[in-house]
Amino acid sequence: MLIWHILYLVWLIAGALDFSLHRASSIESTSGLRESRLHLVQIAILGLAATLWLSFQASPAVFALLLALVTLHAVTGYWDTRVAYPKRAIQPLEQHVHSILDIAPWIAAGAIYWSMPSEAYGSPFMLHPRPLALWLFAFLPTLFLTGVPAVHEFWRCWTYKNRQTHRRA
Repeated sequence: MLIWHILYLVWLIAGALDFSLHRASSIESTSGLRESRLHLVQIAILGLAATLWLSFQASPAVFALLLALVTLHAVTGYWDTRVAYPKRAIQPLEQHVHSILDIAPWIAAGAIYWSMPSEAYGSPFMLHPRPLALWLFAFLPTLFLTGVPAVHEFWRCWTYKNRQTHRRA
């Protein structure tokens, strides 16, 4: 379990680094709000997946929903890159950070599948909240390492766009 916790934190640190790289490449003056919105969508998708996993007993139905959310995250990530690429230089370091961000949800889904107990094949959606400590471990680091940077990025992009709109008026 400790290894999974460490890998989770590495993934979140990669997310924080990604937001730092966006800032260094001036996302607000390049791909702007359009890309930043997609970052918020990706975080929301994985937040929903984490909430689902933390709330319900493992079952094939819950796993299928998790897999659908991971797939949606991957599609949104591809869309994010398609939005950014023509407008903002995506340097090699950022590309490697994206590799971590892209593969981590699939690894997590695999870990959930392989750790699913054989008795999980009963009721498809049975509430079974995980301990509070696990909820806190899942969401507090996420809040500080990706949530706050994502909202800050969005705010910078929004402010930049509004300044540009007022200058033209």
